[in-house]
Amino acid sequence: MKRQRWGVVVAVTLALCLGLIVGPAMAADEFKIGVITSLSGDLATGGSVTKRGYDLWAKAVNAAGGIEIKGKKYPVRLVYGDDQSQPAQAASAAERLAAQEKVDAVLGPYASGTTIAAAPVLEKYKVPMITGSAESPLIWKQKFRYTFGTIPPVNFTGSAVIKVLAALPQGPKTAVIYGTNDTFSKATAEAFQATAEQVGIKVLRFNILPPKQDMTPLMSAAKVLNPDLIAFGGHDEELVNLVKVLTQINFTPKALLMHYGVTEPAFAQALGKNANQVLGASVWTSSIQTKGSIGWPTAKAYYDSAVAEYPKDPPDYTQAASTAAGLVFQAALTQLGAAPPLDEASRTKLVEILEKLDVQTFYGRVKFATEGDYYHSNAGLTPLMVQILDGKEAVVAPPESAQAKLVYPLTPWDKR
Repeated sequence: MKRQRWGVVVAVTLALCLGLIVGPAMAADEFKIGVITSLSGDLATGGSVTKRGYDLWAKAVNAAGGIEIKGKKYPVRLVYGDDQSQPAQAASAAERLAAQEKVDAVLGPYASGTTIAAAPVLEKYKVPMITGSAESPLIWKQKFRYTFGTIPPVNFTGSAVIKVLAALPQGPKTAVIYGTNDTFSKATAEAFQATAEQVGIKVLRFNILPPKQDMTPLMSAAKVLNPDLIAFGGHDEELVNLVKVLTQINFTPKALLMHYGVTEPAFAQALGKNANQVLGASVWTSSIQTKGSIGWPTAKAYYDSAVAEYPKDPPDYTQAASTAAGLVFQAALTQLGAAPPLDEASRTKLVEILEKLDVQTFYGRVKFATEGDYYHSNAGLTPLMVQILDGKEAVVAPPESAQAKLVYPLTPWDKR
């Protein structure tokens, strides 16, 4: 009997020495931040944008020694979960990061659908999440207490571009509007439609399409209707394919509006001269005048740093917003003043700090709404209307932020 007891004592002692038993009171030497995003699947291109943004933040923090808490600096370790571009996999990744990895916080998915899937899981475990990408208003209407976002919802940003077009002396009077059937793209198309009708643009056709829909018959039918404006809510390849179809059937509307994707450098690279004059919505470019109180001091400083790290992938507003999400956690953790690992009470207190936070970054102001339909989305930014000019995005509205004059109507494809 004594031998059995002695064996147990030895086993426990060895386990403690080897770090196999870790009590809740034992301190960690780092902040463990989970990341859920699309590293594979149909949305992997966008997922890589968020990954670059999150990685840049972590690298910058660690280069400075980490996040300072009461005189001691703690580095950041990112623990990735691939949502495979699928909501079910996003929920599974959230479960693993919260229950098994026991992360202190989470940087959220690229897509809105995967964000909506991950949020209830993190709500259950009381783990705060900031998404640097998702823009669907459906996220914020559900009022998840532990979920925040650095990009305003698409019905806020997308509507601004429609209003600018409608205010032009010879602005569009008719429109055809389509969107892909995913959470973000559908919300984008619906925002375009609602705003167009609000400002007196007649919507000749509106439809939500299956992913990877062949656009040739749809645009051929649109050519017959001859709308002044074609607006489309979609992702990456879909936007490129839409322009290619319009050039093939030789139909040039007066304005061609998309949203996210136009701001990705890959859009202009894929289309060459035919990318020029396409319109999009944004909340950040490297040209805007910002003064960061944490991290990079200006938008240009961040741009230069990002290009030095990823020469083939200049940053767009989603990458910038993803990096800003990390900065916001950094500011909130510093204010919290609790060393890692964070217990449930500390994570809940972190949420309370995030709700009151008002911070200036290279990306612009981050201040989360605490009521209404925009609950916990960033209410600190002004929407920007961008247009591809000479192969690069340029801000064309509002006037105080404009780099160039809006080109309207579009130059016909066969005259470029």
